[in-house]
Amino acid sequence: MDPNVLLKKDMKEKQEQVNIILDRYLPRKDEYPKDIHKALRYSVFAGGKRLRPYLTISAYQMYREKLDKITPVAAAIEMVHAYTLIHDDLPDIDDDDMRRGKKSCHVVFGEGVALLAGDSLLINAFELITYADIPDTLKVQFVRELGEVAGIKGLIAGQMEDIDAEGKKTDKKTLNFIHNNKTAKLINIALRFGALAGRAPEKDLKIIEDYGSKIGLVFQIVDDLLDVEGTQHSLGKTIGKDEAAGKATFPSQYGVEESRAMAQKLTREAIKGIAALGERSIRFRILADHLLNRKS
Repeated sequence: MDPNVLLKKDMKEKQEQVNIILDRYLPRKDEYPKDIHKALRYSVFAGGKRLRPYLTISAYQMYREKLDKITPVAAAIEMVHAYTLIHDDLPDIDDDDMRRGKKSCHVVFGEGVALLAGDSLLINAFELITYADIPDTLKVQFVRELGEVAGIKGLIAGQMEDIDAEGKKTDKKTLNFIHNNKTAKLINIALRFGALAGRAPEKDLKIIEDYGSKIGLVFQIVDDLLDVEGTQHSLGKTIGKDEAAGKATFPSQYGVEESRAMAQKLTREAIKGIAALGERSIRFRILADHLLNRKS
């Protein structure tokens, strides 16, 4: 069977496992206060790829078979990701009215509700981790490390620099800082948590984290390239929506062709590195190629 077909099937199965946890954990939309719960469910079940929880579960699966032990952790990471999307779309940040082909949370429910929905997803993600059937020492470690990645040393730092860089000419160091913190770190920690819970040997963990860092940047570069394919034309130059809005993007810094070549090189390196883990890493090799060639 086509490896991509197998990957999609595997991703769909794990997506359903995560959705079950999220559906059980999040309050029903008719529970009081209704508006916030409706907003939570609207955003969390808006059709995301569930890439980050897929990475967590798949990394764990390389070492352990009983996946329900790690699924709450995977779902918690997805909650953090959903929070970032809600807040990114707010008028004071990226000011996006649409998300995944649907109206953004703040457009449907108002800015105040959207702000609180994002806050609650971030905060309650830490609670959800504590329900996982893993050792308490690991829960404490995950809460600490996720707090670091989601906070001023990670996501918020990247978001702040992204806001500050808007409309300005940025250098390559700033661009890499923004996207390493906004995108790559959460992808990397998703893999790390799965491997740690699966009790991966230290040498394997280093290989997995290197893979995560590389595909995290590939994911962002491809996002920027897909944005360019949406094309606007300015003075004969093809630019994407983000670049037109003054955002720091890989195509604006490196150009389309160099950005594409960079993504291809990182993908080759990621595949070569993870291949050292043998046959059990096959889904990650297929995934790396899939992320490079995705169309959405």
